[in-house]
Amino acid sequence: MSIPNRRLALPKPKHLNQHWVADLTYLKVGKQWRYLATVMGLYSRRIIGWSLSNRKNAELTIAALKMAIRKRDIKPGVIFHTDRGAEFRSYHVQSVLSQHGVVPSMNRPYHSIDNAEMESFYKTLKGDLIRGKKYFNEGELRKDLRGYINYFYNTQRLHSSLGYRSPMGYEAMAA
Repeated sequence: MSIPNRRLALPKPKHLNQHWVADLTYLKVGKQWRYLATVMGLYSRRIIGWSLSNRKNAELTIAALKMAIRKRDIKPGVIFHTDRGAEFRSYHVQSVLSQHGVVPSMNRPYHSIDNAEMESFYKTLKGDLIRGKKYFNEGELRKDLRGYINYFYNTQRLHSSLGYRSPMGYEAMAA
């Protein structure tokens, strides 16, 4: 399945729900990996959907995507940009996108910079929350992620690209 990079020639979004970006990352719990999938609204850099699982699969991605869809009143045409991971290319994910009129977009091969905003979020998350901390159970990690995403990153963490506002502060200013 070949999905083009539709973001490549587009300007920065001027409104909510024009462009979303998504990715997943690995987080350690004890001696096992957990996988975090996130969806970011590119206009404000707000994390609008996320899911944590012990499996890296389409269901993980769909759970984060469906959370984002529930939180936002979207119209057909939202661009959903990801890397070229099998989870994002799966028939199941593409079907959910199609059902909601969301347009898929993917990085060019070997160009991780095409999804720089999500890569930056994961670097920030790991630097602010994960680095130096050991998690012994998924519940503890899930609780910290919920607090970090919902009560710190989205509401308090300032972004230079947003004029040193938080994602929710930037959205409120635009409303």
